[in-house]
Amino acid sequence: MSAVAILAADGFETIECLTIVDVLRRGGVRATLVSIMPTRDVISAQQISVSCDCTFDEVDFSEYDYVVLPGGMPGTTNLQNDGRVCDVVREFAATKHVAAICAAPSILAHLGLLEGRRATCFPGFELDFPEGAYAGSKTVVVDGNIITASAMGQALPFALAVLEDIAGEVAVSKVREGIQL
Repeated sequence: MSAVAILAADGFETIECLTIVDVLRRGGVRATLVSIMPTRDVISAQQISVSCDCTFDEVDFSEYDYVVLPGGMPGTTNLQNDGRVCDVVREFAATKHVAAICAAPSILAHLGLLEGRRATCFPGFELDFPEGAYAGSKTVVVDGNIITASAMGQALPFALAVLEDIAGEVAVSKVREGIQL
């Protein structure tokens, strides 16, 4: 069974983080919400407290196919400033799959993972992208093993794109029908 680790840091964007967990679980994918904080509890940018499934140190990332980076501020900064997160993102970009939304694709740019790729992000964060990488706003971009999305308004299409990549169109159709999309 495919598995996805969604990394959450204090200051994450609530909808971007929880929508993908919801959609993937509805689609039959093992989706684990992982706190990079010292405890399983994280606080969103909107001051919503969420208890994650586990902490970063409790995860065996070899069991996962995807790592997902939700946006939000200062959540994105907190993810980027954690060396463990950067190491996992580099590894997954080289050997597995990475998905990032809103401000979080800037982490991929900072790590040099968008060279020769197309990606999107929240307006203003593309300034960190290499020349020619920015694919525009209000969209979801799939480029090989990296999926990016521009903002909270794209959280559902982003989650469905990840689900399709992992589980196929049948799973996406099932979820779309179930949520009346």
